[in-house]
Amino acid sequence: MNFSRSPLALLAALFTLVVWAPALAAQDLEDAQLLHPAPDSWPEYHGDYSGERHIHLTQINEQNVGDLTLAWAFQTHQPAEIKSSPLLVDGVIYFTVPDNVWAVDARSGHMIWHYNRPSVGEHIGHRGVAMYKGWLFFTTPDAHLVSLDARTGKMRWDKIIADSKQGYWSTMAPLVVKGHVIAGVGGDLDNLPGYLRSFDPETGETQWQWDSTPPAGTPNATTGGMTWITGTYDPELNLVYWGTGNPTPVLNGKTRPGDDAYTCSIVAIDPDDGKLKWGFVVSPHDTHDWDAVETPVLVDGIFHGQPRKMLMQASRNGYFFVLDRTDGKDLLTAPYGPVDWATGIDKLGRPIPNPDKEPAPDGRIIAPAEGGLTNYRAPSFDPKTGLFIVDANPSWSIYFAKPADGAYGWAGADYDLWGKGTIEAIDYQTGKIRWTHEVGDDGSGAGVMTTDSGLTFTGDAYGNLLALDTATGKTLWHAGTGEPVQTSPISYLLDGRQYILTGSGGVMFAWALPEKRVAAVHTPAKAPLK
Repeated sequence: MNFSRSPLALLAALFTLVVWAPALAAQDLEDAQLLHPAPDSWPEYHGDYSGERHIHLTQINEQNVGDLTLAWAFQTHQPAEIKSSPLLVDGVIYFTVPDNVWAVDARSGHMIWHYNRPSVGEHIGHRGVAMYKGWLFFTTPDAHLVSLDARTGKMRWDKIIADSKQGYWSTMAPLVVKGHVIAGVGGDLDNLPGYLRSFDPETGETQWQWDSTPPAGTPNATTGGMTWITGTYDPELNLVYWGTGNPTPVLNGKTRPGDDAYTCSIVAIDPDDGKLKWGFVVSPHDTHDWDAVETPVLVDGIFHGQPRKMLMQASRNGYFFVLDRTDGKDLLTAPYGPVDWATGIDKLGRPIPNPDKEPAPDGRIIAPAEGGLTNYRAPSFDPKTGLFIVDANPSWSIYFAKPADGAYGWAGADYDLWGKGTIEAIDYQTGKIRWTHEVGDDGSGAGVMTTDSGLTFTGDAYGNLLALDTATGKTLWHAGTGEPVQTSPISYLLDGRQYILTGSGGVMFAWALPEKRVAAVHTPAKAPLK
């Protein structure tokens, strides 16, 4: 500290030390905390490794949710919308927009530090950071993986995930598993091979790489299979689960006959060596740009009378899948909205593409639209009701093959015809829709989080944060934020007070009950996130 400063500056510096030093000194995240997160934290992209985004906090409930009030708001002063899912560790929130990372006090919303790294690339959004020990990890639009000191925001190292000059980019939050920082890539319009890569958190050196498509130059092989959304992890099976993107050329399947594995797939990978254990092709021979990167949600429970270790995905192609995650065998495949591109389901549980629904010069009307029946927004699974709740977009597009555009790249065109946004609750035992809540013609863009008190938090197309009754879909509370909600809500408990945190536009909002209401509610002190 520089004691030659003015008294006012000295007072400000002392205030910073008193308020934030305890939290910053404690910034450390070990494997045990990642395996069993405490209620005063949200240390991973999905909260925990399962991807359920269900919390066991009950302070905010059906009776008092109408009293939620704004606790604080943090303005990024950036043109980019906040799409990241924040982390919360030791009282500090970490979140991103492209090229930027912030550390913010979770009690007050005051900025602790801000890191900026200008880059050239696809600035289409950014999903967040990962943390291990006292280090943060984030990806960049020019496909680098950067590590920061969580206490100060100072850069530790900067490593290349992929060559951005070829058309690669990265927007995802990495996944930390057992001393591995796992990051994926985007860039599926440029006929590039997709892959996952694991980095050493200490040094940033590459540990392994798993290729979702054959190496470049393999005759008659597809490219694509990008890995641009964060996966999940089962510590008992020691398997990482990841969704992969569409094959390329995107709308022209003639150059890539067959299923095009492992594009539009769910894969299980050993995190220690990067070896594929099994793969399930969600959209065989996709010609509609339906990435299967949607969250592979891990649920332990009863399925049709038998205990199962399940993996559930509401996929972009319009189908809801339940797999046995020990071996990838299909347990259930069912549409959860309008779907007209398949002739049926094969013996493996995969949709069978209808050749008459491939893009053609005179156009083909297809449901769902190119954006899919859902997309990257995170769903949630509520174990009390058995409901898988997802942001959906019932929709239609018209697809064209355009030979004049060439055989590679996009290789055609598509135009949206109609769609609307809904939140859907899917019964995982049957695939049936238990309730639907409309959220606007253009869809919400928000993810979903559920709570043990029977609440579902999400957003609508009009900039409202919503609290719904998980059992019925009824609106219990809403608050306008001024911009569309593009994040997946999170929740945490600090000083006995439960917060709901979500981004809207360039602002991060924290909501909580008034202090007098908090005192009247019993909150479990030791409840884990899962």
